[in-house]
Amino acid sequence: MTSSGSATDLDQVILPAIPPVHLTNGRIAPLQVTDRLRRGSQIVGRFETSGLAGFKVSAQGRPLRVLVSLSADERSVSGWYEGNTEPATLPRLIQIRSQGLLRQCVLLRGKRAHARVAFDLTPEEIPDDGLICVEALDITEGDGVCDEVRRAVSGRVAPDGVAGVRLDKVVFEEPPPVDYDPDTLDGSRCEVYSLISAGGLANVNRQGVRVLRSGMFVVNPVLKDRFGSSGRITLRLGTRAEAVSMIPATWRRLNSELRWLRHATRKMLHAAAPSVERIISIRDGDLGAPAQTVHGNITELHLDSPAGSPLLVILAPCPDSVPTLESGAAHQDQGSDPADG
Repeated sequence: MTSSGSATDLDQVILPAIPPVHLTNGRIAPLQVTDRLRRGSQIVGRFETSGLAGFKVSAQGRPLRVLVSLSADERSVSGWYEGNTEPATLPRLIQIRSQGLLRQCVLLRGKRAHARVAFDLTPEEIPDDGLICVEALDITEGDGVCDEVRRAVSGRVAPDGVAGVRLDKVVFEEPPPVDYDPDTLDGSRCEVYSLISAGGLANVNRQGVRVLRSGMFVVNPVLKDRFGSSGRITLRLGTRAEAVSMIPATWRRLNSELRWLRHATRKMLHAAAPSVERIISIRDGDLGAPAQTVHGNITELHLDSPAGSPLLVILAPCPDSVPTLESGAAHQDQGSDPADG
């Protein structure tokens, strides 16, 4: 046996992940630290409750883009590792943090919900040892979340919301020099881009209108130079009646048909536009009266692009219908010239 300083031939050399890299296995050496995360073989792992994963990454003084894929399934329940199978009936509101800071929030609803999170780390945020931590915390835990948010979602989201959530994949890569993005995205694409989180998508390739069954959604800070990262955002909100064909042929079907007729009447009278009740910064609290305008059956919600904190948007109840996100449009700051720079 030979030695050099405090190291010996018996010391294990941990090879860091070298970007670009897709990590989809919890048995790999770069996954150095876990807290309340059970490692997986075909996924990175499954959270027992709020916890973290720490990866050793060779950043070499460069900024890094971190892409995280999460999902919920039939095992995503409190105490799943002890055999509990009682399903969660309320949506989950989860904070995604890295290097001690809140990056985005995720709303997951149902048993087949997939969500994506994306954020950039500066070289100054990556320590010399290359350890990058990805944390998933329930909205009721940790610092930096205002009490107004926690009061607003009390009884509307599941307690212990991280329990059983899968950490499917973590990607580390260099931010591309330029990102091309359209000026308008449909509701589902807004969620795929991680601009909003409204419950997660069962099919991440889905396009079109996004139904907002939870009555709320999150607007997230997004990547630099990506859709919605500067200027202002306009989100077009509508309503939709429940499909009668989806209701069994009982009194519930009759009740559904009556609701559909009432909603159709409201749309004929141009009275079916939804209303935004509150917008709350996860970090800073209530932002005051929402800036919204109504055009027929569509409500346009006008927002400044979120910067340091996700925004929680709470919708007023929609009689006889469910609210929808039709599309999102990004607007540049006034006075900017797309040809500049």
